[in-house]
Amino acid sequence: MVEFRVDPFPSADELDALWLQAWGSHASGEFPRILSRSLAHIGAYESGELVGFVNVAWDGGIHAFILDTCVHPRLRRQGVATRLVNEATVLARDRGAHWLHVDFEPHLFSFYRSCGFRPTEAGLIKLR
Repeated sequence: MVEFRVDPFPSADELDALWLQAWGSHASGEFPRILSRSLAHIGAYESGELVGFVNVAWDGGIHAFILDTCVHPRLRRQGVATRLVNEATVLARDRGAHWLHVDFEPHLFSFYRSCGFRPTEAGLIKLR
């Protein structure tokens, strides 16, 4: 059974292990600093192991941003990511955000649409 925890502050090793499974790359070593400034973050745990994660960054005002949504491959398509995003939405609202933004790759359009996000016009510059 998957347990969801609000603001669990997972260790760099836990996040790195999840990133390797989910994306085949290492997590940024900056997460402790990043999470300390986030509006919220949610971890999904199975038998004490971090198996899902989402970060809610913010501008310090009314805008919040979904970042780093990921789920361990063995638990995909079981509602874990949907629950993470839904929990993040509630937390962002409860903590004062008026708008919740998300950027995503085209293959995730249906997923985020099913979570209630609607397309908007936006600008983007890739810096790296």
